[in-house]
Amino acid sequence: MDGWMDGLMDGWMDGWMDGWMDGWIDGWIDGWMDGWMDGWMDGWMDGWMDGWMDGWMDGWMDGWMDGWMDGWMDGWMDGWMDGWMDGWMDGWMDGWMDGWMDGWMDGWMDGQTDRQTDRQTDRQTDRQTDRQTDRQTDRQTDRQTDR
Repeated sequence: MDGWMDGLMDGWMDGWMDGWMDGWIDGWIDGWMDGWMDGWMDGWMDGWMDGWMDGWMDGWMDGWMDGWMDGWMDGWMDGWMDGWMDGWMDGWMDGWMDGWMDGWMDGWMDGQTDRQTDRQTDRQTDRQTDRQTDRQTDRQTDRQTDR
């Protein structure tokens, strides 16, 4: 029994099983993993990532960002901002603010203030004059009545 166990079983375990495990599994599976899979990962996949994808990112995308987009931002947009917008702000808006608005504020509002001040001054003067006139009239009337 021990001979059969040692022979057949150990022979089978050491021979066919270990041969199959070391051969087919380690060979084919590891070979497939190291070969085709890693080759695909290092080759096509990394080549795609480093080549086409990075080339697209560095080329077309950065070219678009640095070229058309920045050109649009720096050119048309800044040109529009510096040109039409600033021209509008400095021209029409400031002209309106400095011209009509300030002119209106300085003119009409100052005129209103002057009118109010003049009215108050006129009223005070009228009151003082009326009081003085009334007092003088009262004194004269009292003097004449007393004689």
